[in-house]
Amino acid sequence: MKPVHWAELGESTFVWGMRFLVGVHNLLGRVPFLLVLYPVVFYYRATKGVARQASMAYLQRMEAAHGALGAPPGWRQGLRHFLSFGDTLLDKILSMSGRYRFDRLRFFGIEAILAMIARGQGGLFITAHMGCLEMCQAAVNSTRRIRLNVLVHTAHAEQFNRLLGRLDPDGRVRLLQVTDITPATAVLLSDCVARGEFVAIAGDRVPVGGGRTVRAPFLGHEAEWPVGPYVLAGLLKCPLYLMACLRDGDGYAVHFDCLAEEVVLPRKAREEVFATLAARFAQRIETLLAKAPYEWFNFFPFWGSR
Repeated sequence: MKPVHWAELGESTFVWGMRFLVGVHNLLGRVPFLLVLYPVVFYYRATKGVARQASMAYLQRMEAAHGALGAPPGWRQGLRHFLSFGDTLLDKILSMSGRYRFDRLRFFGIEAILAMIARGQGGLFITAHMGCLEMCQAAVNSTRRIRLNVLVHTAHAEQFNRLLGRLDPDGRVRLLQVTDITPATAVLLSDCVARGEFVAIAGDRVPVGGGRTVRAPFLGHEAEWPVGPYVLAGLLKCPLYLMACLRDGDGYAVHFDCLAEEVVLPRKAREEVFATLAARFAQRIETLLAKAPYEWFNFFPFWGSR
């Protein structure tokens, strides 16, 4: 059976759905929001066999590698994984609308980022589909000191931008639809970094168009990782940081972790650099997920996604 590529599964969160959920929460509050959301989550898990199997494969490997679940995963842990994703949707909406209590955020490693901002220096953030990335974006907005350009694969980028504009007219986050890193893309992003802005790109999904990847271990098994973020970091000649936001008690912990002060890609050793950086990235997100194992939201066959 041919492995399923994540892009073939479509977007789980469409713009119209987000707008509907925003309206439910704004009009009725948290409890009605969850009453609407949870049946959708149950239905999704019941009808999406690929997502259900991918969730269980991840949970089994997380438990085997770190014992983070406390027991071999079964249907309860699988359901909890999907409900964790559902709960995060509400925090996404609250953060996007500026209504989340940002005093519940804890920051780790942000001092280096603030120092870069003070110097007028931009950089590249590499992210993963775990926790609440929108919380990172909202934290950026709350500081009003960082301008963030988020590279996304979704064709709904412009609609999301309009939605973000309605939720937070003064926001400093912009979504840019990118399916491949072209010379024109590199020039655009180089200008952003030169202005002291930051660029965010996901590092845990193989390219839509079948671009280059490198293998690195994750939870004890080899997986494919895109090289695009590292190519881009080399082109931009700027620091590369992991940016992640995971649930922490009754709030979230936002992590900034330097992966490289500068990415140099010598012609004869590019593959070695890609492998080293991908392994470093995979190890860092694995360490974070071991403390929050239900915060991984790649519901596709991650270890066989090509």
